[in-house]
Amino acid sequence: MKTAVIETQSGRLDKVLTKVFPEYSRSQIQQLLEAGNILVNGAQKKGKYKVKQGDKVTLEEPELKTLALEPEKIQLDIVYEDEDVIVVNKPQGMVVHPAPGHEAHTLVNALLYHCPLSTINGTLRPGIVHRIDKDTSGLLMVAKNDQAHQSLAKQLKEKTNLREYLALVHGQIKEDKGTINAPLGRSPKDRKKQAVIANGRPAVTHFKVLKRYQHYTLISCRLETGRTHQIRVHLKYIGHPLAGDPLYGPKKTLKGHGQFLHAAKLGFTHPRTGEFLTFEAKLPEIFTKQLEDLDKNEQMQ
Repeated sequence: MKTAVIETQSGRLDKVLTKVFPEYSRSQIQQLLEAGNILVNGAQKKGKYKVKQGDKVTLEEPELKTLALEPEKIQLDIVYEDEDVIVVNKPQGMVVHPAPGHEAHTLVNALLYHCPLSTINGTLRPGIVHRIDKDTSGLLMVAKNDQAHQSLAKQLKEKTNLREYLALVHGQIKEDKGTINAPLGRSPKDRKKQAVIANGRPAVTHFKVLKRYQHYTLISCRLETGRTHQIRVHLKYIGHPLAGDPLYGPKKTLKGHGQFLHAAKLGFTHPRTGEFLTFEAKLPEIFTKQLEDLDKNEQMQ
């Protein structure tokens, strides 16, 4: 149980408690209030309650639900596989590994049904060396044993691998190519988001313009680092958010199944043979159709 006394804070209870207990988001606080896990002066209050100086708050932490990782027979788009590694083309809408709110039907569940995986990342992320967002499609390298996992993880750390994305962004990028070097961390305004912040972790994205439309630009992005939501945040930071992005894009955007972002090319040194392998994955149909529509309706004059 956690306790706190309201001293100088004022305003709505649910908003104040995100500062008193910063490890919880506002939506989580609201859920705890509704469940009766949070009491004010021994009584249950609603989120709109206006706190008063001297209010005593108690928070009873809910029991953590243990996630059970089960193999599931889900079709995989396997681009390459051998005894050490497997390269898959993840569809848009699939979560990479189980987490609260996504306990099943993930890429890891599907992989476990298909083959054994490395154990380095624990029981919930076996084999996973790097991730892409749920609504981002494209290539992922997965380790089938611990030796391969260590090698692939080292390549990521030393930036010797290749990760290239195709992205459709709002607006016309004037430069033909460029580099975005801006540190990233959790947004101080919204815990669900990442943001460019002064004390964030180093993050570097290189981009190249492939085609300009009247209101959009198709670009390729090469990751030098791999921070959470890196491409999505970096492109918003330079004023060109991803089309279709429900978290970082504008309200008026292209309809799809999330952001138009695809991990199109992946390269790494094979852990056993030492050969540098490169793989490519075609754009998903929804992305291709959107580009065809732009070709018809938004050609540059």
